[in-house]
Amino acid sequence: MKEFVAEIVSMGRLRHRNLVQLLGYCRRSGELLLVYDYMPNGSLDKLLYSNEKLNLNWVQRFRIIRGVASGLLYLHEEWEQVVLHRDVKASNVLLDAELNGRLGDFGLARLHDHGSNSQTTRVVGTVGYLAPKLYKTGRATTCTDVFAFGAFMLEVACGRRPIEVPATQGLPEGVILVDLVSQCWRRGAILDASDPRLEGDYMVEEMELVLKLGLLCSHAIPAARPSMKQVMQVLDGDADLRKL
Repeated sequence: MKEFVAEIVSMGRLRHRNLVQLLGYCRRSGELLLVYDYMPNGSLDKLLYSNEKLNLNWVQRFRIIRGVASGLLYLHEEWEQVVLHRDVKASNVLLDAELNGRLGDFGLARLHDHGSNSQTTRVVGTVGYLAPKLYKTGRATTCTDVFAFGAFMLEVACGRRPIEVPATQGLPEGVILVDLVSQCWRRGAILDASDPRLEGDYMVEEMELVLKLGLLCSHAIPAARPSMKQVMQVLDGDADLRKL
């Protein structure tokens, strides 16, 4: 309990426009609950996959991707400690009144000092966003957050979950999104992986950038993945993806 409260107090001091503000915690019926700011437009997951809501256009999607990247950079490098989110995914990205993306749900987050290593040894997170090496070592790092962010980027650009089981679309076999995008890239048609609901209404350069950067962040080898600082530089046009 002391450790839990100490981490909540620390994370309550996080301040960034693309993070959902953690207000505190409470106990209810024996459960520990985290309390956050209310986000009127709910989760990105619901907007991406619900037919009842207005489909997000590319400008909105790109802004959300960039916003979440900015929030992760703050957690990894710009705050007084390193914060590992450990569960980056569309359902944990909440949308404010202006549809700005804010990363929330720090229930699995862990903190450690800059220059030290994470002490986590238990695999937590969501299938499809978990880096391969995490299954072997159980050790979460900024690289494992980057892997999850790569899966998230592809999800937003393609409008598909990182792993789709056959029952979801009547497919003969499951689809792994990173493999699908890689196949499109290898045959010189990476834009074929983009969300068909966008009907081609996007900046080609931005879509290609997001898809290729998503694949790089999702690289099986941790050392091949960029840092969140490099990700932000590429998204802002301050660095060349080909030189990472």
